[in-house]
Amino acid sequence: MDRFYIGVDVGTGSARAGVFDAGGAMLASAKHDILIFRDDHGHVEQSSVQIWDSVCAAIRDAMTAASIDPAAVAGLGFDATCSLVVEGASAGVGDPAHPERDIIVWMDHRALDQAKRINAGGHAVLSYVGGIISPEMETPKLLWLKENRPDVYASAENFFDLTDFLTWKSTGALERSSCTVTCKWTYLAHEDRWDESYFRAIGLDDLADENFRRIGERIVHPGTPLGHGLTREAAEAMGLPAGIAVAAGLIDAHAGGIGTVAARGGAENAAACLGYVFGTSSCTMTTTAEPKFVPGVWGPYFSAMVPGMWLNEGGQSAAGAAIDQLLSLHPYSAKAIETAKSEKLGLPQWLAKRALASVEEPSQAVHLAGQLQVVPEFLGNRAPFADPSARAVVIGLGMENGADNLVALYIAGLCGLGYGLRQIIDTQAQNGVPVSTIAVSGGAGTHPLTRQILADATGLPVEVTACPEPVLLGSAMLAAVAAKTYPDLQTAMPAMSSVAGRAEPAAGAIRVLHEARYRAFLKLQTLAREVRDEIEPLLAAPLHG
Repeated sequence: MDRFYIGVDVGTGSARAGVFDAGGAMLASAKHDILIFRDDHGHVEQSSVQIWDSVCAAIRDAMTAASIDPAAVAGLGFDATCSLVVEGASAGVGDPAHPERDIIVWMDHRALDQAKRINAGGHAVLSYVGGIISPEMETPKLLWLKENRPDVYASAENFFDLTDFLTWKSTGALERSSCTVTCKWTYLAHEDRWDESYFRAIGLDDLADENFRRIGERIVHPGTPLGHGLTREAAEAMGLPAGIAVAAGLIDAHAGGIGTVAARGGAENAAACLGYVFGTSSCTMTTTAEPKFVPGVWGPYFSAMVPGMWLNEGGQSAAGAAIDQLLSLHPYSAKAIETAKSEKLGLPQWLAKRALASVEEPSQAVHLAGQLQVVPEFLGNRAPFADPSARAVVIGLGMENGADNLVALYIAGLCGLGYGLRQIIDTQAQNGVPVSTIAVSGGAGTHPLTRQILADATGLPVEVTACPEPVLLGSAMLAAVAAKTYPDLQTAMPAMSSVAGRAEPAAGAIRVLHEARYRAFLKLQTLAREVRDEIEPLLAAPLHG
């Protein structure tokens, strides 16, 4: 009997499931939306019950679409956003009227002050997060919870990264993935330990007193089979057999990296390729044999993605979300959305189609942006400045308010994301982490126009894999390893992934134009910081006196 593997990806807005064979071919996939709650204070929350229900529904629908015998499923793998799940607490993480909201979403910035205080302490573990911890990470959020919702903090049974919550719900196993706790919780995987002194220094000494029971006493590598496999209760909810292998999971971006960076061959080739996951946010993953410390870039993390190798992780706090925010500001946006819906397209896809129809080659689309320049840091700069207070810049606006101007703004926004990516690549190269190729994954990066603009903006070729869903594929690889179809991820990666397309960067006049636009991007970014730093202290001053 053929064996099949299910990969589950829980992003910011949906839970998706894909069914794969041992060669990495996807038979079917399904998606269920998940709810997100946000306010104007930087609070973003979700419900673990609602996410779990969406995961189970997506698996059932994917299995129906694949038309295979559930008995043929050998393994299940998960990836998810690095959101904090507060399990078993007396109330939710925010509004008391909504106890079901027990997740602080990765993009939530409520812990800005806590992150600043932690960074001011300068503990040695911060050298493994690029020198500056982000409010998107879990220890600032835990500290916020302890200080602002002490009853919720004290009553919680477990604090999970979302991926580890899903594997716990599936198996009952409390093991945490080395990917999640190393990248977001300050676990030192290269030493197989938590640093007790760090937790005591920042005010989370109780976690150390408990021997880290609530955040993870046992840490295992991604792909490790957990517990006794899928529990009967979880199996009934998913429509799968009990006992099938469930793998320790990955953060969603890292699953995209696993699904792409070794597509050209063995895992050793991953060091030359930067994995770029382009979704709501973006992540860059770079693999090295030895640890490389890059200021403003998270890591180096040991065995957080490719086993036995080190990972540097950068990215942009808002990528697809930045494009959505940018377009929403335009007066033609509402009408364009209705037109796109009538053609069964999302707004970015409709704009890309319109852009390509007006040029002979995709690279020429940069001319459509005209004088428009965008620094799309709506949610801060994740890398290379680790500056959550950074904000977006748009210049070159005129009185135009039609479809063509909306296209121009869209192209300028894509260019801005490409220049931000180039800035990360250049910073890493200056610190001994060069790459020669970009492997893109994530829904926002799948369009040919997007890939070409990224190639032109960075000056590097951008590759796409044969699998249309490389993030789901990465999780399916975990499932195949847990099911022992492959002995390890190093073997599964090249066996289940291959390159299907490549966008080469443009030369000549288009290259010159991008160089000029990149210089403008850097000037605007610097100016925005200077203006912010001059005005922000004045805003904090008393209005009278």
